[in-house]
Amino acid sequence: MKPFLDKDFLLNTDTARHLYHSYAADCPIIDYHCHIRPQEIYEDLRYENITQVWLGGDHYKWRLMRCAGVEEKYITGDASDHDKFLAWATVLGKAIGNPLYHWSHLELRRYFGYDGILNASTAEEVWNLCNAKLQEDGMSVRGLIRMSNVETICTTDDPIDDLCWHQKLAADASFKTAVLPAWRPDQAMDLEKPGYLDYLSKLADVSSTSIASWADLKAALRKRMEYFAANGCTLSDHGPSQLRFLPADDDTVDAILKKRLSGQAVTEDEKAQFKTAFLLFVASCYREMGWVMQLHYGCLRNNNPAMFAKIGPDTGFDAMGDYSAAADLSAFLGAMESAGSLPKTILYSLNPNENPSIVTLCGCFQNSEAVGKVQHGSAWWFNDNFQGMTDQLSNLANLGYLAGFVGMLTDSRSFLSYPRHEYFRRILCRLLGQWVEDGFFPEDESTLADIVRSVSYHNAKKYFAFAEK
Repeated sequence: MKPFLDKDFLLNTDTARHLYHSYAADCPIIDYHCHIRPQEIYEDLRYENITQVWLGGDHYKWRLMRCAGVEEKYITGDASDHDKFLAWATVLGKAIGNPLYHWSHLELRRYFGYDGILNASTAEEVWNLCNAKLQEDGMSVRGLIRMSNVETICTTDDPIDDLCWHQKLAADASFKTAVLPAWRPDQAMDLEKPGYLDYLSKLADVSSTSIASWADLKAALRKRMEYFAANGCTLSDHGPSQLRFLPADDDTVDAILKKRLSGQAVTEDEKAQFKTAFLLFVASCYREMGWVMQLHYGCLRNNNPAMFAKIGPDTGFDAMGDYSAAADLSAFLGAMESAGSLPKTILYSLNPNENPSIVTLCGCFQNSEAVGKVQHGSAWWFNDNFQGMTDQLSNLANLGYLAGFVGMLTDSRSFLSYPRHEYFRRILCRLLGQWVEDGFFPEDESTLADIVRSVSYHNAKKYFAFAEK
């Protein structure tokens, strides 16, 4: 019987163990997509207790607690931090097969030096140990980032953000990790949302551009993209629930926007036409500016209206969508390629059934501009578990070019989430090691080492054009 979470966790062959310990373990981390707040990094926030850093904002954990029948007051309610932690520990102790069991214990080992098992009987011990550890030097936000060997962090930032915290971090020579903005213009694109007109007013203010037409909106967006670029941005991110390609000429798009500006609702077709035009426009800007475009799609959001009304979005009530985006993606990528405006692009679907379709579609738009110019993104959200990562890596290897993959990201709101990169690297080395030992690939150490290092670190650095701070 293998011990739980020892130094060879997940590494089931001699080759896997050698590849991980020799080539993957010490690679710096490039976390090119997350949801942490740059202000907390600049201010070097310190946490009073483990609940604040571990459970605050983590809807992965919240979902699991609800599944185990935990009362909401111990999840997002007014229970004490101590009692919330005890509730979480009780649930985690039985979470067999869930990646949170692995992640949580990796985090306890890497940051707090706790080699035991967290459950109901050990909860008080772990609570006291972690809280004492958090008061030590080096356990602030910046300390956790340094401890994790993080070289680059890309946050998620709205076009109206002033990026002041990024500017302060860039000017701070004492902090070596680069913290860069990533452009997330969903609010500018989602014209059907109730707060859209208020948002456009804010966008008009920060861009010093009156927005009364489609041309005005494009001008405002372009100004903000230039501002982001001046502050180190090299990538964008979009989170459409569904991709629907329905092109329209500028006059039609202008009429749709003016209809919405007048306070009228838009039809489903008008919404699709506007969003298609929006994505095509920003993609052309990305191509010109050398940015990467990321598309995260396929999420069915806010499925529990009663809980959405109580505690809002991003609280654990989203699910996988079940539609196929292949035809719309094909049309979208094809339109950009025909116009000479296809940027480097990463595609993520929340539905793992889309994996083979995405990889084969990526293969239709590759060229010498970049290794893996169009990427199948890492196993995302509900898929960033052992099986999901294994399937994504296998699909990419079977149908594409695994050696050119840009690797893992945290997609997290927690400063303790960096062991997810370790988890990914262990799974990568396990897969490669198994293929070597099964005779599927030669025992060519130089080539294998290059693949492991590249997928773990070098590919992302080159693909996103990250410079040293």
